[in-house]
Amino acid sequence: MTLAAPLAAGRIDTGDTAWLLAATALVLLMTPGLALFYGGMVRTKSVLNMLMMSFVSIALVTVVWLAAGYSLAFGDDIGGGLLGGLDHAGMSGIGPDSVQGTVPTLLFATFQLTFAIITAALISGAIADRAKFGAWLVFVPVWALLVYVPVAHWVWGPGGWILDKLGALDFAGGLPVEITSGASGLALCLVLGPRLGFKKDAMRPHNLPMVMLGAGLLWFGWFGFNAGSALGANGLAAAAFLNTLAAGCTGLLGWLFVEQKRDGHPTTLGSASGAVAGLVAITPSCGSVSLLGALVIGLAAGVVCSYAVGWKFKLNYDDSLDVVGVHLVGGIIGTLLIGVFAVESMTGGTEGLLYGGGLAQLGKQLVAVVAVGTYAFVVTYGIAKLIDRTLGLRAGEEQEHTGLDLTVHAETAYDHGVLGHGAPVSSSVVPSAQKVKPQA
Repeated sequence: MTLAAPLAAGRIDTGDTAWLLAATALVLLMTPGLALFYGGMVRTKSVLNMLMMSFVSIALVTVVWLAAGYSLAFGDDIGGGLLGGLDHAGMSGIGPDSVQGTVPTLLFATFQLTFAIITAALISGAIADRAKFGAWLVFVPVWALLVYVPVAHWVWGPGGWILDKLGALDFAGGLPVEITSGASGLALCLVLGPRLGFKKDAMRPHNLPMVMLGAGLLWFGWFGFNAGSALGANGLAAAAFLNTLAAGCTGLLGWLFVEQKRDGHPTTLGSASGAVAGLVAITPSCGSVSLLGALVIGLAAGVVCSYAVGWKFKLNYDDSLDVVGVHLVGGIIGTLLIGVFAVESMTGGTEGLLYGGGLAQLGKQLVAVVAVGTYAFVVTYGIAKLIDRTLGLRAGEEQEHTGLDLTVHAETAYDHGVLGHGAPVSSSVVPSAQKVKPQA
């Protein structure tokens, strides 16, 4: 993501501004898309809770971002490339005439806000079916300030150490978005422990059409996510747009190939997951690689992530909706392969190993991956432990067995659907079930 000096005295370009307005709306749409994607993947008894975890993240992260997050992430560095200052806390000093490059600073800040929102929401998939909603309300703003904001400054902020000192590349968020959400999801999994019946009960997606709709909305929004990161209506945005489409396609095909070879049948869930894996991997690299590189990166992510989602059963961590297997693993693949496939025509200078650039850039990408992944995991683990010891992070066993929709939100997604473990529920039973006292 290219950045001009903060609040630079420039001139607004109407074409760039129009494109970034559209891109911002596209990225915001990704969070409702994610809600549908995740909501379809869980069992009927917790679908509304899953939707709520994404939607409430929009509100929580927005408040935190406007209060201090934007200033800390994109304000002038206050030393060491670790964090920005609070000069623009509460968006102070930023008016409608303030310009960031060729777009209004308020628009740039809003565009960045949508990234922070979906990153927090992504984590919820790792802890589906068993986390206290009240604890989630506390976790999201604390995590956004302590994990997302510092990493965003390292990678994109003025003076950030990964950008300025290390020289690692990340065009649209492999490090701040994909790797932080995946590593943080893993930390939460370990603190919470597995769901009741993990590795024993079938926990199949309850609504695959909803999953496919959510994946489609995510793919649609991803064009704003990646091409919007050019911060202008230009050739770089067009290249990132095409790379995004290409990687999503090869990710889908790679996943289906593995399913056909391994299981004997391609699935709708696999196609949705494969497309998302390809999109995850191309996120950091879409502005650094050629079309060939995008095709290979998407394919690699589709194949590798299709195996990675099964690691939880061997290693005994319950990543409910495969945030670790898709976002962490896919983010690592896409970030590292910049060091292999980067081309000068896209980067303006840096070349990857395949194009004669040697191992230097690959080494920089590896350092960034390890640093960000370790930081996100350790800090998130600490936050989760603190919340668990004070408020309690996990829902009660009865709540989890009955379903969080009824016990937390006093609602059901389907009046005449199936609840719990798949037994039909008559209309005479539903009213009494709804008398369960909601608990956050």
